[in-house]
Amino acid sequence: MRNMFFKGHGLGNDYLVVVPNELDFRLTPGAIRRLCERHQGIGSDGLLALALSRKADFGLQIFNPDGSEAEKSGNGLRIFARFLHATGRMRKTRFTVDTRGGIVSIELHLDRFGEAASATVQMGQATFKPAALPCTLHRAELVRAPIRAAGRALRFTGVSVGNPHCVVFKPKGQRWSREELLALGPALENHPVFPRRVNVQLAVPTSRHKIAILIWERGAGETQASGSSACAVAAAAVRLGLAESPVTVTAPGGALTVAVGPNNDLTMRGPVAEVARGTFSPSFLRELQKKS
Repeated sequence: MRNMFFKGHGLGNDYLVVVPNELDFRLTPGAIRRLCERHQGIGSDGLLALALSRKADFGLQIFNPDGSEAEKSGNGLRIFARFLHATGRMRKTRFTVDTRGGIVSIELHLDRFGEAASATVQMGQATFKPAALPCTLHRAELVRAPIRAAGRALRFTGVSVGNPHCVVFKPKGQRWSREELLALGPALENHPVFPRRVNVQLAVPTSRHKIAILIWERGAGETQASGSSACAVAAAAVRLGLAESPVTVTAPGGALTVAVGPNNDLTMRGPVAEVARGTFSPSFLRELQKKS
């Protein structure tokens, strides 16, 4: 059937999944914005589009709700994996997916109903080099680098896990407020030192294996959870000696477990849920066609 969508979430971070060659409209930025809009569209934190790949079992395009394209998404990959299994496109529980941020390996964990209730994703290797984000600061590594944002002098750790992240830590025992996230998130996302913008995490270590975070995603704003953010924070905390692997990273939507290897290899495990499957109404299709 044409013009179908699948909706899932990972810890409250929700995505739509579509198959472009089964749609009667093009995935232009305008169409993507309308699909993700929560009052006049389906509503989501982003859109996932099945693609072809010569390097992996499947290809994946990831779009932010503002219509821009993202390199990688940990929660998005788990949702995409559940979509593939739930719709019969993949019967195996282990397979590979090709993203702009690199090829990842995924293992699904089935519940007693045979549904993919969680997944483990090999997220690739973290790097702290400025060119990988990119970042215009001239440093060997972006570890505790100085920056000013929203009238504050901060130190951040820049991490690429296939997509760019700016992690700002507070010491154990302190906390970040939502008001600080709403001020610092957009200021750091659009800071001149990040010419392609950046994802932002405000983090606090709570023990040697636990970290609490708030998340501001590039092109999406405040989100309840983010798999790539959890990976970036875990890698940064281990690099700075603030935590030891494995690290449980807790966001407002829930917790993900991230193992950080000796070479900064990242393995993330977390839950995934299906919300709905459906077809676009004829009138909504006409609106999407106008925007494409």
